Amino acid sequence: MKDVKIEFRKPIYPISKGLNQYLQKYNRTTKVTLEYEDLMRFTGCVALEDKNGNDTHWLGLYYPDSEHQEIQDNLNRIYTYLHSDGDEDSLPYLVVDSIDYCTFGNSKPFRIRVRNILNDNYTNFYIKQADASRVYGLELEDILSPHRINFLVYKNTLIEEHISGIPGDVFINNYLDKCTDLEKSQIAKEFVKFNERCFIGLLGDMRSYNYVVIPIHDFDQVIYRIRPIDFDQQCYEGNLKVYRPQYFKENKVMVDMVESRLKPNSIVQYRKEVRSLITKRISNSSKRFRDLMKIIKVDAISTPENIKQLQSGFARFYKNPDYLNFTQMGEILDKAIHDSLKEKPINQK
Repeated sequence: MKDVKIEFRKPIYPISKGLNQYLQKYNRTTKVTLEYEDLMRFTGCVALEDKNGNDTHWLGLYYPDSEHQEIQDNLNRIYTYLHSDGDEDSLPYLVVDSIDYCTFGNSKPFRIRVRNILNDNYTNFYIKQADASRVYGLELEDILSPHRINFLVYKNTLIEEHISGIPGDVFINNYLDKCTDLEKSQIAKEFVKFNERCFIGLLGDMRSYNYVVIPIHDFDQVIYRIRPIDFDQQCYEGNLKVYRPQYFKENKVMVDMVESRLKPNSIVQYRKEVRSLITKRISNSSKRFRDLMKIIKVDAISTPENIKQLQSGFARFYKNPDYLNFTQMGEILDKAIHDSLKEKPINQK
């Protein structure tokens, strides 16, 4: 399997006026006056390690006493907007346990842990620089996938809820060998579906550390789901293979498991199931989907070189020269979604 490489770090694209209006219309904005840059005013930090003493690329932060309380109050309010529509009755019982900063990746997020002192339950959420690509990815995940996702935008700041699960690389290295044969077959099935969803929605760079595997106990068995957790590479790269997790070397174990445990006709059937589900979801959210496509089709979220490469890739893939007439990634996405949902799936490798 030839590995797919992403050569350069993707730039951050600002939230356009049209996208901001869409977010307001569908209650994705908040008025809490805390921005990403405010959290950069920390005065000290300590490197965080995992239980084995390995660097996690996260830093635990410290803030001056003069700002700590204001930051904590705003973070607690953000928590209420994210989880209870701004209901402030719980504010007296919330405390910010930690603020961590990640030095790895494009978004350089802050991870906030808020604890309820009444029961010691805690919840994580993330504060990042608002990137139009990421926002489009989150919205498409919420519309097209079986999974709901909650996020808010304030000016140039993006607030994302935490997606629980075992990081794909950790699962592959530490848990996969302990799964039964039946569980491995079920995971293979889920990877096929995950691979298909990413390609249809043009969500790229789903290497093993950019998705989570979620074990769910169901009566006398454990079933698994796979969810993306990084939406940075939404509709940006020009290489078609970037939008297929199967082409990343980090997922080779998963791909090998699919090939050894699933028959070609089963793979075709699972891909059909994904397309059927997405078709139903678009039908159920048709107004919202149309509104989103109308905006993304005129938004600049990639480079002319990447757009040209993806035009050519889809023109060859679907044998349709219409793709060569598009000038924005969103136009390619809209056309590709509709073409993929009416295409008869084949066992693609």
